[in-house]
Amino acid sequence: MAILITGAAGFIGMHCSLRLLARGDRVVGIDNLNDYYPVQLKRDRVAKVAAEGGGRYRFIHCDFADHAALEAALDGLEIDRIIHLGAQAGVRYSIENPRAYAQSNLVGHLNILELARGRRSAHLVYASSSSVYGGNETLPFRVEDRVDHPLSLYAATKKADELMSETYAHLYRLSQTGLRFFTVYGPWGRPDMALWLFTDAILKGRPISVFNGGEMRRDFTYIDDIVTGVVAALDHPPSDDGQAKAGGSVSPHAVYNIGNHRSEELTRLIDLIEAACGRPAIRELKPMQPGDVRETFADIGAIERDLGFRPTTDISEGVPRFVDWFRDYHGI
Repeated sequence: MAILITGAAGFIGMHCSLRLLARGDRVVGIDNLNDYYPVQLKRDRVAKVAAEGGGRYRFIHCDFADHAALEAALDGLEIDRIIHLGAQAGVRYSIENPRAYAQSNLVGHLNILELARGRRSAHLVYASSSSVYGGNETLPFRVEDRVDHPLSLYAATKKADELMSETYAHLYRLSQTGLRFFTVYGPWGRPDMALWLFTDAILKGRPISVFNGGEMRRDFTYIDDIVTGVVAALDHPPSDDGQAKAGGSVSPHAVYNIGNHRSEELTRLIDLIEAACGRPAIRELKPMQPGDVRETFADIGAIERDLGFRPTTDISEGVPRFVDWFRDYHGI
């Protein structure tokens, strides 16, 4: 198959590209290489994929939020299915720069929907987020839960993406699967995430910011497990049979949580990083940040039932793998 991956220079996009190439698919990756975090990391990811993909991988520098540029970039290229991972990420940054989220996450998502409709794509898999659950206090989070009270603009844009996708599934019978990712981590991860920030600070002897006094819990999900779930979703488009799908749609549109199904204390994560780094952290306790939530916990019953998804990597294994990669990448 020929698969289009947006956000191809991103963390999850890179790993999905590698998995699909390894099984023999062709991949077209697009990314605008923005400077939300260091562009060199994104270029290094692309270079690694290109080296392993050979002639079956093509990377295109393109902003999918510009519909004219997107159509021109993909003109004449065969695309069977789409994995739409590109977005402006980050809960906290959405408070500082809201317009970036409207452009990338709303306009950009619409452009990908239009692309999928025009190309008669067999399936569009897109990234949503656990952030859509907002201040939901009923744990674990279920795809059947109401998600009408987002705590950040980032979360609101992801909820809006799900609604736009539902409309296109209803109007045009476009087969789609939305995946609500829960705190993805692992080698080649994002520099704005806690695991990277903590590891970098601990190795350099700087303090780490521990928000809400450490009273935080997250469903940390290792990148290999995430990719397994994305590929399983890609290979199983929802049927247009009028039956209710995960998330409640009777159109060909399913929504799944994709997490580790374990809510871990932030302090355990820090303990594991300290052990992997071989030195203690200097912990500075700080209050909760605006837009953040205290706990996330994924109910993965739906994706387990429908796609056979079962995560296999505990943070006791995943954290040391990340720290080893981090040391190697930075030569520490």
